[in-house]
Amino acid sequence: MRKGDAPVTHISQAYPDRVEVRGRDLTGDLMGRLSFTEYFHLLLTGREPTDDQRFFLDLLLVAIAEHGMMPTNVAARMTLAADPTSLQGAVAAGILGAGPVVLGTSEECARLLDEARASGDDAMKIARAIHEAGGKVPGFGHPVHKPVDPRAERILELADERRVSGPNVALARALREAGADVWGRPLTMNVAMPIAAVMLDLGFAPAAVKAVPILARTAGLLAHLAEEREQPLGFVLAEGAEKAIRYEPE
Repeated sequence: MRKGDAPVTHISQAYPDRVEVRGRDLTGDLMGRLSFTEYFHLLLTGREPTDDQRFFLDLLLVAIAEHGMMPTNVAARMTLAADPTSLQGAVAAGILGAGPVVLGTSEECARLLDEARASGDDAMKIARAIHEAGGKVPGFGHPVHKPVDPRAERILELADERRVSGPNVALARALREAGADVWGRPLTMNVAMPIAAVMLDLGFAPAAVKAVPILARTAGLLAHLAEEREQPLGFVLAEGAEKAIRYEPE
């Protein structure tokens, strides 16, 4: 906010007799008309989604919501085991792990694609620069899914089928080919890269991309925590960590 500007929000205001969201009446218009995905798009962007934006936002949320005993889910389960009354604390513990290694890579991918298109650099130049710096191309590599990440392939397949694949999807594919040439071996495109590429091609801002894995994984966390209350695993996971790590005094 610039100095002297009046503080303002464009999202929502509650009144005694109604709630207004993005200029629309919550109970008189939005409730019963919009799905949660459509409402999320409205909250995030200020606009109701097109059919393609709704379809792919739904698709991407489903694709990234759940992936087994990932660190985010383990942290959440162990937190709930330690404090069974703190559901919100356990969810927060999981979301705090949504960084560039586990869930935040899509944001890095969006930034890379956006900067590459702004600069005009081609995929080979980008891959060589990252390789020479000793880095890794965000959105490539996976400890489980090899040689392909089935989620990534399905997103790209549907993007082509619905004809929303644009320059960012093309650049993502070119990076896969360039990476294989530069590193001398095939690189698995993981789900983070097509999430970023498709969202950018659909008109989402790069800064909005990370919101999708965070919202999606919140749903997955809530499922794990519901199960944790019925079938506790938190202390089993903690015990497993104790057994897996050897203590060696210095």
